[in-house]
Amino acid sequence: MIKVLFVCLGNICRSPMAEYLLKDKVKKLNIDDNFYIESAGTSEEENGNEVHYGTKKILNNLNIDCSKKRARKMTKEDYDNFDYIICMEKSNIYHINRIVIDKDHKVFRLLDFTGNQRDISDPWYTHNFEKCYQDIDEGINAFIKYLGY
Repeated sequence: MIKVLFVCLGNICRSPMAEYLLKDKVKKLNIDDNFYIESAGTSEEENGNEVHYGTKKILNNLNIDCSKKRARKMTKEDYDNFDYIICMEKSNIYHINRIVIDKDHKVFRLLDFTGNQRDISDPWYTHNFEKCYQDIDEGINAFIKYLGY
């Protein structure tokens, strides 16, 4: 089983979008039994909150339900429980390194799996959820290919 944790700052925009997009893609590829997928944030300021309406709108348009998702902060135990900890930007990696030491080299940026390595802008600030979706979709497709599917 491949265990994937997506991480962003608050766990209400980017990381839940990545979580639910990957869940949807592996289900459509009929390989979902091979995966366990979650998301978390590096901050606890959004703990318990629902997914941001901008992310919900994108996912709803794709017929993906994220209504049960609640934001949570990444824990030290997450590092031991997941094979891949995939961030949206370099600052997420910095904050993860304040929670755990990446001794097993599990921490990546999502777009590091593509030929176009860069951060995924936070739509909380940019308000551009469509661009966020396009970047995450590109990264998810590259990650699936990286895994050999």
